[in-house]
Amino acid sequence: MGARVYHVITDYQLYTDDWLGVFRIWSGGLSIWGAVAGGAIAVVVLARVRRLDTLALMDAMAPGIALAQAIGRWGNWFNQELFGRPTDLPWGLEIDPARRPAGYEQTETFHPTFLYESLWCLAIAGTLIWAEKRFRFARGQTFALYVALYTFGRFWFENLRIDTAHEVLGLRVNAWVSIGLFVASLAWFAWLGRRRRDLATEPGQPGPSGEAEEVGAGASPAGPADSAESEAIRPGSDGVAD
Repeated sequence: MGARVYHVITDYQLYTDDWLGVFRIWSGGLSIWGAVAGGAIAVVVLARVRRLDTLALMDAMAPGIALAQAIGRWGNWFNQELFGRPTDLPWGLEIDPARRPAGYEQTETFHPTFLYESLWCLAIAGTLIWAEKRFRFARGQTFALYVALYTFGRFWFENLRIDTAHEVLGLRVNAWVSIGLFVASLAWFAWLGRRRRDLATEPGQPGPSGEAEEVGAGASPAGPADSAESEAIRPGSDGVAD
């Protein structure tokens, strides 16, 4: 539902003369932005109802979402839609004359943006799985990394496409959405990592090993013997240290 709602909102001009077309989903018109947003809302609601860890769920789903996107993009190939600018490259996508946009009637091959995005999403899925094993991410950081990687690639794919789309300040709306989400996801990724470090240094909070540290990270309570030893080696005393 979210995928259709986003499409209708951002391409409302397609339905001003025929508002019933909003409900003809078999004619095309679904957006990955709306699908992910709607899915995220559903996950948050479900997690709260079932009392599950929302961020952990989102992390677990991130590689699968990227893989699903890689598969889903092939629908553009079957429908001969959302392709890029003309190209003479060996992997150029041949488009039927009836599917070519105005001004490109004599052009036969175009950039297969669906293929570029599909391969990019496969790379994202592999990167997320590798990164989770290689680094100790805080909860939520895997999903934040997924958003950052996808929007980084989507910005370039979006600007390669030649289908009709709304523009703001010379950029397509979805390109602006990519920029905004990319910056927000990087900030979220950094904040989650800093928050985990701050919690690890607070008394009584789990440290890096997962065990509670009663005094603080790397600290231990000092008893009478420790106090006496500290006094003995205090700078300026007769102890060993100076």
